[in-house]
Amino acid sequence: MINRPRLTVIGTGYLGATHAICMAVMGFDVIGVDVDPVKIEKLNSGEVPFFEPGLPELLTKALDSGRLRFTTDFAEAGAFGDVHFICVGTPQQRDSPAADLTYVDAAVTALAAHLTRRVLVVGKSTVPVGTAARLADLIRELAPAGDQVELAWNPEFLREGFAVDDTMKPDRMVFGVTSAWAEEQLRAAFEPVLDQGVPVKVTDLQTAELVKVAANSFLATKISYINAMAEICEVTGADVHDLAEALAYDERIGGKFLRPGLGFGGGCLPKDIRAFTHRAEELGVGQAVGFLREIDGINRRRRARTVDLVVELCDGDVAGKKVAALGAAFKPNSDDIRDAPALDVAATLAGMGAEVVVYDPAAMDNARRQFPHLGYGENALDAAQDADVVVLLTEWTEFREIDPAAMGAVTSQRRIVDGRHALDAGAWRDAGWEYRALGRP
Repeated sequence: MINRPRLTVIGTGYLGATHAICMAVMGFDVIGVDVDPVKIEKLNSGEVPFFEPGLPELLTKALDSGRLRFTTDFAEAGAFGDVHFICVGTPQQRDSPAADLTYVDAAVTALAAHLTRRVLVVGKSTVPVGTAARLADLIRELAPAGDQVELAWNPEFLREGFAVDDTMKPDRMVFGVTSAWAEEQLRAAFEPVLDQGVPVKVTDLQTAELVKVAANSFLATKISYINAMAEICEVTGADVHDLAEALAYDERIGGKFLRPGLGFGGGCLPKDIRAFTHRAEELGVGQAVGFLREIDGINRRRRARTVDLVVELCDGDVAGKKVAALGAAFKPNSDDIRDAPALDVAATLAGMGAEVVVYDPAAMDNARRQFPHLGYGENALDAAQDADVVVLLTEWTEFREIDPAAMGAVTSQRRIVDGRHALDAGAWRDAGWEYRALGRP
């Protein structure tokens, strides 16, 4: 067995905290680093600062083992680590579609000052192609060890709600390296993962940077493609649900990410395709990914069309009507409301004069902070009390399993918009509901 390197994880948000916890559980000695002392205190006390199934139990296990601790001290991290993972966020800039690299640059700058021996710095954050080469130069300039410090890139492919499995047994790993030594260090840092037979693609830095944005762009394209077909179905009377099922039988197409509905949101797909388009334009090849602008546009239109369906069910005017909004997170098994289609729809309806009451199993606190003007229910039936229309916006399992008769007993009108194609239309119609969904007659 290769001697296991000591690991640091810079950034303890969704990606970083998950990575630090899982690596410690797999037997590595790990320090997690963040500039936010409140977040560090929570993690050291056993509290995961976001919702992710299975992670709180693993944090307790990792802390109890003595292999994991969290700190705000970059000097401690620099002295401790053999492999340093950069896991900070790269949000969209406020006034541009470009990625904001402020946090990446700050993390690398703070860490580099304390690198006094041969170590590997590994980027996991999603960045524009070319960032790694620039950061490698920055590290060589700032680190006391100079050229002894190497940079590699190892993109993450976490799905919120499945992050533990995706960390401990991913479907593939990508190592962007510039030397055999860097590859050797990465293989040592992921030995328990690779021992399971997980395939590894070893490549250069630029390709490794591109893999994540290319993958997200493809997935976004597939989602928006079926939603574009939904727009055609809406004007022809065809059924996009049946169309998607028929397409999925073609093994070249497949059924994954071919679910019509409200579209994608969250902290990755929307900002990644915008940043990718922006970077391509900077490189002079913007026309190669110009289609991504239309993908983004199709996705945005789904939100407006969902609002339209609610308005139609309210006889053309939602002012003064009560709307029960089931869902706030951008996807189930998450409390992430970044660019969440659900809350976009809810806020738009409220702006049109509707009384909107939201319920989500995990994202209520986040939603209340960002949208304090909306109403909030204690559960799905509470949110639907006396509602003129119900709109399903996040496809949580508990919403899929709602009894149409039980919900019908508390609403003012039996009218529902299924924004996620998650419900059994026949069962709801049989219970006396007027059922509408995007792209369905």
